[in-house]
Amino acid sequence: MRIGFLGVGRIGASHAAVVARHELVTSLVVADADSARARAVADELGAESVADAAAVLAAGVDAIVVATATDSHAELIAAGARAGVPVFCEKPVALDVPGTLRVLDEVRAAGTPVQIGFQRRFDAGYVAARDAVQGGRLGELRRVHAVTADPAPPHASYIPTSGGIYRDCLIHDFDIVRWVTGREVVDVTARGVNRGARFFGEAGDVDETVAMLTLDDDTLVTLHGSRYNGAGYDVRMEIAGTDATIAVGLDDHTALRSAEPGVEFPPGTPNPTFWERFADAYVAEINAFVEVVRGERPSPCSVEEALEALYVAEAATLSRLEGRRVEIAEVRK
Repeated sequence: MRIGFLGVGRIGASHAAVVARHELVTSLVVADADSARARAVADELGAESVADAAAVLAAGVDAIVVATATDSHAELIAAGARAGVPVFCEKPVALDVPGTLRVLDEVRAAGTPVQIGFQRRFDAGYVAARDAVQGGRLGELRRVHAVTADPAPPHASYIPTSGGIYRDCLIHDFDIVRWVTGREVVDVTARGVNRGARFFGEAGDVDETVAMLTLDDDTLVTLHGSRYNGAGYDVRMEIAGTDATIAVGLDDHTALRSAEPGVEFPPGTPNPTFWERFADAYVAEINAFVEVVRGERPSPCSVEEALEALYVAEAATLSRLEGRRVEIAEVRK
């Protein structure tokens, strides 16, 4: 199997390293806007380096992995679909709903498998939580609380094209809430503020946010998001039912400390970045894509699934801007 990689920054290069070790993969072809970086990754992995996406697709690849800048995702997914090769792409599919719908039309017309990179679906804790919820072990689902908090903000140049905190960051929470609970989001109320660097506000974005979601069984979901979490990288979920409550991400490396006298949990060093928190999930995710390419399983996260998470992000963005509750039906095109 020959796999092409478009974009070999930190995520792309990490995916390439996992795929290079796969026993069924015989060769890699890589391209990056930074040609020197592409050559360096190719040399490290024993891969071939080419000029651009067109060259990758012309190199006889069986599939492509897209980890380029966000604003290039839509065209590269469509190009892969038109070429008839399966595509793995980091989120988002596109920067907005119309762009995502155009990609969806292309993918459906081509009949090509596409997997979108929502890696939390492959994290052992979230998998166990989903099994517990959908297996009825918590009783009747009543409440969910989710946290996504970065230890430090991204570079100022990233924010204007990121899509904002809901489309860029908390879209992972919107996806995993749907996946773990098996329910759909009905409405969103969101509020956010810019308390950190001015470049967030200058781009129309916020660095601190809270949101409340109502699911279609009346389960209430609260969500906290932050670009400034000095304690470390913190991603957790609490799921409460009438019989039991469980937590995802509560382990020796959780980025919090107990205030109770004599309690020293958690004892470990907090995860510094997303990679340490989700390293195993990223490996499982990309190995699953190899199975998709081989026709052994359907896409575990399709464009349709990514679109549903984007609808929630769009509703959250509108809610924050207009200061009101927004139903998902309002943003669904």
